[in-house]
Amino acid sequence: MLEAFPNRHPERDYVVTLTTDEFTCVCPVTGQPDFARLTVQYIPDKLIVESKSLKLYFWSYRQEGVFHEHVTNAILDDLVAAIAPRWCKVKAEFAVRGGIAITVEAEYKK
Repeated sequence: MLEAFPNRHPERDYVVTLTTDEFTCVCPVTGQPDFARLTVQYIPDKLIVESKSLKLYFWSYRQEGVFHEHVTNAILDDLVAAIAPRWCKVKAEFAVRGGIAITVEAEYKK
């Protein structure tokens, strides 16, 4: 589902940051929707993720029952598999539910 295009500057380290406030998934315990701000940062190697495919990938979680910790790590794993970055970090800041806000950060280093 994630698409990529060639990095025209693979000789240089630079950080790409992609952010959305529209991420949703479903709590696997209660069935209630969970909302999060997702920030993806990465240093590309040979490939760059195509942003529309990333948006559609995020949308694929809208009806999926998944814990916050799992979905954050799954997103990181899928990005690493798709673009093999030099470094990548996914930060998911979930909205308050039950009086608790949960933030999960997962990181990959080549």
